[in-house]
Amino acid sequence: MRRNAGLFVAISLLSGFGSSAMSLVAGIWILDLTGSDSLAALAGLCVFAPTLAGPWLGGLLDRAPRRPLVIGVNLTLSTVLLSLLAVRGPNQTWLIFAVSGAYGVSYVLIDAGETALLPAALSPEQLGDVNGWRSSAQEGMKLVAPLAGAGLYAWRGGHAVAVLSAVMPVLVAFLYAAVRLSRTPLDRPTTRYRGLRAGFAVLSGQRAMRVTVVLAAVSIAMSGFTTAANYAIVTTALGLPTTFLGVLLSAQGAGSILGGLVAGRLIARWGPVTVGVVGTVLFALSCLLRCLPWWPGVVAASVVAGVGLPWALVAAVTAVQTRTATAVLGRVAATANTAMFGPIALAIPLGSATVHLGGRPTLIAAAAICLTVAVGASYRRLLPRDAGRAPVTAADEEGLAPVVTTADRVRR
Repeated sequence: MRRNAGLFVAISLLSGFGSSAMSLVAGIWILDLTGSDSLAALAGLCVFAPTLAGPWLGGLLDRAPRRPLVIGVNLTLSTVLLSLLAVRGPNQTWLIFAVSGAYGVSYVLIDAGETALLPAALSPEQLGDVNGWRSSAQEGMKLVAPLAGAGLYAWRGGHAVAVLSAVMPVLVAFLYAAVRLSRTPLDRPTTRYRGLRAGFAVLSGQRAMRVTVVLAAVSIAMSGFTTAANYAIVTTALGLPTTFLGVLLSAQGAGSILGGLVAGRLIARWGPVTVGVVGTVLFALSCLLRCLPWWPGVVAASVVAGVGLPWALVAAVTAVQTRTATAVLGRVAATANTAMFGPIALAIPLGSATVHLGGRPTLIAAAAICLTVAVGASYRRLLPRDAGRAPVTAADEEGLAPVVTTADRVRR
């Protein structure tokens, strides 16, 4: 089990390095080729857009052997990345967009596939810890990889970054092959689970999953909603240069690394719902701290946000892994990812419009929304009918009683 835990953390490090480096360089490369800021920004949209198709893409993971599919996706991604070697001028910019879209599809499939594989490789007690460690590894790469990618791009150009990024998925594929599965995940769902609505039905049928996913979705959406407000606080309210945003990003990254390292222990002690509530409250607190007319307070707010966001996310992922039957874990994980990351597409432009009222009102509104949802989740937890359920056992997996009831009700 320890061997598998180390392999999954290594997978997060390698995949996080490659994707973070390429995500930054793709925009820079397009900007250098075309001189267009808007076109450069569209590269990020291409990466994000496939997340909205998560419920459909996740269904593939329940219809095919999961480990071979995840390995195949990584090897395909490596091949696609090498197509960037054909980029020579503005006429080949479409290749960068196509590769960005391929990255987005691979994110959905690999994230959901890894979520589905983890319960077959680790004990339920280890899932929270390993999810936290993976989160810390990914956040750490977000600090290191963009600098490395930008430096390599400045030195040797985009082709060198493409080759480096193409090597990472190959190494990741080998690591997936080395993972020892204690039991083989079911390759096909039962007849009752077929169809797009199955993922939503299972996700909404278990309170721990439903509540933690909502908490994570609200926290992540509000992080996007306050993006423009953060700019306004730094440049207008505090009168600091825009480069200070780099300090805040590093502070948030440091908080995320620390938060991920302890998330698993807290989930084991308090349960995912409580950790999700605390993470959401911490993010709300960070929004209020950013309103202080004092730059050290803003730095502290970034650290607090860095701790809170991973707690909310890791709690939701762990709840999905421990409370979903193996047969539908792929589509449920992908549906949860769509639910958690989809709302940010609306939250970012909405926050950009709201910031015209001022940075602090936007931050206060985000804090109020997070606190309202957290209080609602805490209040519902006190009611007997909302008591948390134990993780899905082998017997549950055979009968799938709680989940089947909900799925059947939706179909009727």
